[in-house]
Amino acid sequence: MRIPAFQGLLIPFLLTMLVAGGTAGCAMNPVSGTPDVVFMSESSEVNIGSGNDAKIRGKYGVYDSPALQTYVQQVGQKLAAQSHRPGLTYHFTVLDSPEVNAFALPGGYIYITRGILAYLNSEAELAAVLGHEIGHVTARHGVRQYTAATTTGFVGAIIGVATGIGATQDLFNNVFGNAILSGYGRDHELESDRLGAEYLARTGYDPQAMIKVIGVLKNQEEFEKKRAAAEKRQPRIYHGVFASHPSADKRLQEVVAEADKFKTLSAPVTAHEDYLKQTDNLLFGDPPKSGVRHGNRYYHRDLNFALSFPEGWVIDYNSYYIIRAISRDKQAMLQVEPESLVKELSPEEFLKARMKVPALDQASSIKGLALPSYTGVVPESPAFGKYKTRAAVVYYNSKRFLFQGATKETGAFTVSDPLFLATIRSLHALTDKEKHLAEGQRVRMVRARVSDTFAGLAGTSSLDNDSESILRLINDKFPDGEPQTGESIKIIE
Repeated sequence: MRIPAFQGLLIPFLLTMLVAGGTAGCAMNPVSGTPDVVFMSESSEVNIGSGNDAKIRGKYGVYDSPALQTYVQQVGQKLAAQSHRPGLTYHFTVLDSPEVNAFALPGGYIYITRGILAYLNSEAELAAVLGHEIGHVTARHGVRQYTAATTTGFVGAIIGVATGIGATQDLFNNVFGNAILSGYGRDHELESDRLGAEYLARTGYDPQAMIKVIGVLKNQEEFEKKRAAAEKRQPRIYHGVFASHPSADKRLQEVVAEADKFKTLSAPVTAHEDYLKQTDNLLFGDPPKSGVRHGNRYYHRDLNFALSFPEGWVIDYNSYYIIRAISRDKQAMLQVEPESLVKELSPEEFLKARMKVPALDQASSIKGLALPSYTGVVPESPAFGKYKTRAAVVYYNSKRFLFQGATKETGAFTVSDPLFLATIRSLHALTDKEKHLAEGQRVRMVRARVSDTFAGLAGTSSLDNDSESILRLINDKFPDGEPQTGESIKIIE
């Protein structure tokens, strides 16, 4: 999870823990059975999770599939019942996010994204991810890291951020924000691997599924890093076990092997076919509610509009409120903000007020666009610093679309400004074909035919780029495997 707005959630989250901190001291660690010096009671821990669960759900959305939610709950509850804290009430939620991630809040609140589900290929692999996150809860890793941070003066930083006095440290880099973003560190991640493997074995799954899922998602991580480098952006990768060790790590192999003594079945459950059936029709990539990207094109189902950004640009952020694209060389950026028409202002009046200027340079309506509009270049001012900015507003379908295209250098603006205007002019209602694209992409389960290859399947896929590699990744055939006749495989439509 790498969305800056999450900071707003963590501030009350950590402040609540601070208040709770004075109520606890020394407690028995549920896993080791030895005393832990912690600044949070179990009841406070549960309150932290329950108090922030709604905020997590509100921020990312709950994936709209009751059947899949029930399935994940059932697998998670089986594992939790065999954990070191079976008395906790556990909650498992599939988030409507394309990110490859899973994380836990204190008190038994565990989240897994639909993005990571697309890359798993069996119920045992799902159980491995959930078991790892349960391990963080049972070993109280969040509480222990909070205590360590508190004793080194982190409380002062939290108070400073909350009151505006002194500290400006980004909470993303501390305690739970850091854990959600990049894991708990090698020792705690390894302990969660060990605990997760034990819970797998006790529940009837093969603990080696922990190694298997690490290999699958490590491949996804390496592919994503290369793709991000080519697109000149930060990679979107899962933290957890992968940040702290590779699948061939000797110590990891050892802690997983230790779980063999807890096995309850001679033939552990894998449930490959069951998992593929449960995840058939899974949404892949962007959710329709925030708009769907296809290369440099953008389609929004609920607001009924489409845009074409310049060829080769990357749409690096999209939500219901903001769409942003950047040039390959990162010298130019174009941001679009759809908002409701609340106040009756002409496009000219609105744009001048929003840009806080009495007049715009090169001002006019947008030529070649039939919709009400106004555009101009923002005069140099302290508010915009060194950036040269093209601003525009278009009124369409009870919405105002505010466009801001900016570059740091005048030379880059000269090249980019015609591209900004072309994108603005591309705003239009969805065509019938585009309405289908705006519904997003889906993971479908099919039986491989004799002639099927991933190159051939990629040719008919709705994926724009790297489709062959992505199909291999989601089927655990990366980098060069091929479908076997008659086996169940996943495609993207």
